[in-house]
Amino acid sequence: MSATATYWLIGICGFGAAAALFILLGQALGLGARWQKERIKETASRDLADLFVFIDYNKLAMVQFAAYLLLPVILWIVTQNPVFTALSLVVPFVAPKIVVGMMRKRRLKQFASQFPDAMMMMAASLRAGTSLAVALENLVNETKPPINQEFALMLRAQKLGASFEDSLKDMETRLPIQEFIMFSAGLRIARETGGNLADMLESLADTIYRKMQVEGKIESLTAQGKVQGAVMAGLPLFLMLVLDLMQPKAMHPLFHTLTGWIVLGVIAFMEAMGWYGIRRITSIDV
Repeated sequence: MSATATYWLIGICGFGAAAALFILLGQALGLGARWQKERIKETASRDLADLFVFIDYNKLAMVQFAAYLLLPVILWIVTQNPVFTALSLVVPFVAPKIVVGMMRKRRLKQFASQFPDAMMMMAASLRAGTSLAVALENLVNETKPPINQEFALMLRAQKLGASFEDSLKDMETRLPIQEFIMFSAGLRIARETGGNLADMLESLADTIYRKMQVEGKIESLTAQGKVQGAVMAGLPLFLMLVLDLMQPKAMHPLFHTLTGWIVLGVIAFMEAMGWYGIRRITSIDV
């Protein structure tokens, strides 16, 4: 076989291998995109729907897929660091869970702050001679989100055929907070034993009011410790950034050598442990 034929054969084989690799890569990206789309669809239909946030999951999938593609490129252009560029691929995967968790925590906190007033309103309706169902409807009509949304969903489930117990259990699943668990337990006991439901609601509302006052005092006393923890955790990172801008040659081994990457890993671990320890110390459950 001549040299020209050999070169042609090698070129054809190389082109075929490149085409096959491109096709496999495209299929892998397609499978990953479909898997990510189904995952976002499940999250949007479960977690976001529980928060009464209704967003087209197709748009969410497009945004997250664009973040997977653009964030590493932008970070590589800015830092020229392969470690940071590789770690940036984790951000689009973890960030939605963190954002949804923060939204859920904020919603539960808003519900807990509105709940004592809602129970006093229900107690006043019951003392006026209305039934529990009418008291709940008045609560839905006269309160603001998120509390009216949750009780409206409970009443809608009962209208569709669900029993009171089942709708209450579903609401407990959506609202896993101590205040509502106490309310549902007292509601079941009052319905079974025939006690005075209005007195129970007023007593429970007063208990929750006192609990909120104690929690507010604890939060104000531990606020300084939380701020100190945030400053202590962020100060080394800030100094690292400042030194990298002021002395890039001296900081170059830290970001572009294996030893420096190991040091960065140790720093990240110690920062996380210190932040976790401070949060545990300053977080006091009542």
